[in-house]
Order: sequence, then structure tokens, then C-alpha cells
Amino acid sequence: MNLGLDDKVALVTAASAGLGRAVALCLAQEGARVAICARGEERLREAAAHIEAVTGRQVCAFPADVSVPDDVDGLVKAVVERLGRIDILVINAGGPPPGLFLDLTPAAWEEAVQLTLMSSVRLCYAVGPVMRAQGGGAILAMTSVTVKQPLPNLVLSNSLRLAVTGLVKTLADELAPYAIRVNGICPGWTRTARVEQLLHDRAERSGATVEEEAAKIAAAIPLGRMGRPEEFAAAAAFLVSAAASYITGVSLLVDGGMYRGVT
Repeated sequence: MNLGLDDKVALVTAASAGLGRAVALCLAQEGARVAICARGEERLREAAAHIEAVTGRQVCAFPADVSVPDDVDGLVKAVVERLGRIDILVINAGGPPPGLFLDLTPAAWEEAVQLTLMSSVRLCYAVGPVMRAQGGGAILAMTSVTVKQPLPNLVLSNSLRLAVTGLVKTLADELAPYAIRVNGICPGWTRTARVEQLLHDRAERSGATVEEEAAKIAAAIPLGRMGRPEEFAAAAAFLVSAAASYITGVSLLVDGGMYRGVT
């Protein structure tokens, strides 16, 4: 299937590692002109170089922290100045820390709000007018299976990613008249650095090893394993492509069947 991504301009945030990097790579492989950002400049440059080496396509790298308002505005302005437009926005940010409610502080909540929720809000404020002026676009917010099924020790993620999903559903209605599609994509357990952090947290709490915790998780997934980043990235690329031109307002689970609910 031709996804129709040739020469589309895609901005993928927090793309120096993990799922963000996998999505940026997949979009470049499909022919998109990709811009990426991350807080750590060294890892960002390494990610851009890797994607360029694999795909033969130039990748624009912009150091930015999406939890900082001025960084978001500067990032979007820089991408438009460099590449002329933004056809695709993939919203991603590092997940908030694990923890039980009573072990966390209001300050931790405030920081997580800026990272998980307000980064999404600000990116949509910055990119929405660009897409409206150019006649359309696609926005995809990376959330989590926790928007359907909360997970233990993840109260920050469980709560704030639901708020992002509410934003997705609302913007899908509000921006549809401007030919802007807005969707969410919800990874389940996918073996990334973020998941390694969660596995170590679980192991410390249970007294088990990291691999024992990983085996418990895999046993609860119908496909019997965690996902691979490239599997998630393929689904993300589809949702932002012309092949999904009649899909908006959805939150697609990419979780190996882990979530058993019917809605």
C-alpha cells in the first residue's frame, strides 16, 4: 500500500529514542521530510544521523523541550522556516515517573501536567493555525493503553493521558472543517527505555528480577510478547497518511490484545 507520504513534512517530538524515534524513522522510510526534536542535543543528533543513514533522506533536528512554552513556539517556527510547512504532527513526550498516589507530591503532578498534557496543548496551538492556513494536516498524539485500562503505580500517566485523549476527541470535531484530522495512538507494553524504567520500578517493588516482571507482562498479552517499536511505528504512519483520510477522533490501541474491553 502506498501511504502517500512522499515529501510530506512531519514533525515528531521527543524523537531521539524509543517510540518517537521509531515513528520518525518509519515516516522517513515512507518518503516524508522529517523534523525531530528532543531535549538532549547529543542523542538528538545521533538519532538524526541514524535515520539519514538508514533512509538516505535528510532529517532536520531541533533541540527543544516540549514542556517549555517558548521552546514549542520556537520549534514550530523553525520547522516552518526550514521546511515550508507542517503536514503531520506526531506529539510525543517522555512519560511521567511511576509511583503510587500517596508517594507523589503536588509538585510532581505540576511537572507531569506540563510534560504530558500542556506539551500537547501548546503543540496543537502552535501547529493548528499552520495546518489551517495551508489547507489541512494530520495530528497524532501518542498516549498509552492506560487511557483504556489504568495500570498499577502509574497514577500520573493514568490520569493525564486521559486528558490528552479528551483533547484529541475535541479537536477532531473542531478542526475537521479545516481538513485537519486528529487521532490518538495507544501503545501497550513495547520494549523501550521507558518500559525498562517501569520494569525496574516493578522489580524493586516486588523483589523479582526485571526479566521475571517482563515475563509476567508477556503472559498477560494474548500475542504472548511485548511489542517492537517498529510495529507501533507502522500503525502511527498509517494513521497520519492519506490511507487513513477518513479516520479522525479515534484512539488506536497497539497492545497485542492486552486490553480486553469492547469500547
